[in-house]
Amino acid sequence: MSLCKEFGKDKVIFATEEDHKIPSTVTLSEPEAQPGLILPNGDINWNCPCLGGMATGPCGVEFRNAFSCFHYSEAEPKGSDCYERFKTMQTCMQQFPTLYNKDIADDDDFGGLEEQKGIDLKGPSTVPSEDAKLQGSVEKDLPSGKIDNLA
Repeated sequence: MSLCKEFGKDKVIFATEEDHKIPSTVTLSEPEAQPGLILPNGDINWNCPCLGGMATGPCGVEFRNAFSCFHYSEAEPKGSDCYERFKTMQTCMQQFPTLYNKDIADDDDFGGLEEQKGIDLKGPSTVPSEDAKLQGSVEKDLPSGKIDNLA
């Protein structure tokens, strides 16, 4: 037979050995499904832990603009029309080297393999050569209302 005592806001339950022999009848509800990076309606889940807080840091607006542009991009290759937005994000991140690693090459898994073996892991640049044309076309190519409300 168990004994219950209350001490202020706390309730202490003393259970006997016989109390523990009886199987529990408590049923737990199924946990709610956690949405991933993309919500069921196709929007970006800015609260996803997979973004690692990038959407809320000092360069959060720039990150959201660049990521939204890439997500909604219909260009081939995907995101090739987002060059200026990613460039703006990179410029912002360079202003906060303690938060955003200033030298990403030191943070990779290759650990200096490029210098040791003379290998170019970055490959040729795929940056579009018509930057001037892209600057004006980024906003008009995106679905309306998807980026304007990010700030």
